[in-house]
Amino acid sequence: MIFRQLFDSVSGTYSYLVASRPGGEALILDPVLEKVDRYCQLLRELDLKLVKAVDTHLHADHVTGLGELRDRTHCMTVMGDQTKADVVAMRVADGDKVTIEGLSLDVMYTPGHTDDSYSYLMGDRVFTGDTLLIRGTGRTDFQNGSSRAQYDSIFNRLLKLPDETMVFPAHDYKGDTVSTIGEEKRYNPRLQVRSVDEYIELMANLKLPNPKMMDVAVPANMHVGLHQEELEKEGRALSAIEAIRILGRPDVLLVDLRESNERMKHGMLEGALHTPYQSVEESLKPGGMLREVAAATGRRVVFFCAFGERSAMAVAAAKEAGLSNTAHIAGGLDAWKKAGGPVMH
Repeated sequence: MIFRQLFDSVSGTYSYLVASRPGGEALILDPVLEKVDRYCQLLRELDLKLVKAVDTHLHADHVTGLGELRDRTHCMTVMGDQTKADVVAMRVADGDKVTIEGLSLDVMYTPGHTDDSYSYLMGDRVFTGDTLLIRGTGRTDFQNGSSRAQYDSIFNRLLKLPDETMVFPAHDYKGDTVSTIGEEKRYNPRLQVRSVDEYIELMANLKLPNPKMMDVAVPANMHVGLHQEELEKEGRALSAIEAIRILGRPDVLLVDLRESNERMKHGMLEGALHTPYQSVEESLKPGGMLREVAAATGRRVVFFCAFGERSAMAVAAAKEAGLSNTAHIAGGLDAWKKAGGPVMH
């Protein structure tokens, strides 16, 4: 396995790059905007293809690298269900899995630092975001934070993991790089409380200054979505209402770019062909399935995904591959459902 812990000294942020093998698919957790050049260089050096960029929560101390990485590598952006960010390609909930070739991360909803804080468990290690830090815990005094929720996330979820599980947080200001669940149970001063009320009192008396970047970072991180308006101007975007009207038409081929677990959970559209976003580029090449089907039938290819981000990128990829008769459903299945479109389960 390829595993890299990367550090941004300005914000004290750790980002993590993981892949199952050289030459394979990669995932990055909590990327920082100013470090995107470095990540891209490392991806090239290790011969990796970035397919997913994940934020554990909406950060207040740095601007996320999610949008920039998506624009440069065409990767999928991933955050938790509760996020206030405008558009991310994939939203995950407690119990879901985030997968790339050869690797799978279990999604754990661990609110408290913020109301959209998630941890990701990968075998012998857990990425705890700002929920559990090394000898500390994330502050709970803004972004709908809650000391009570955090106590529950830590004591009833994270500390129930095996003692030898390695803890990789999103931040450290003292230079510590890794800990274990067992170590934190024994030596983390904030976890030596006897009750939830004692923890709430402890957190209420921290009197911390606001993060220096907060006023810049929070608004910026809420707007990481891909700007889909360009496609609208080009006539390559269908509103959900327009898309519902063309459902079942013989001259249209609907292509679902979501992953199998998203389809199982959120439903499918009748007659849609399933081509996960990660395989779209291959499918659009000469000899690729999508290209052949489009050429043989003359049907207009209409891509859709969860929120319109992957499908917008697929339209751009199709155009680049010389396939011009394509469009996407703006706002994805989310908009489709809100417009009352039929879904099969």
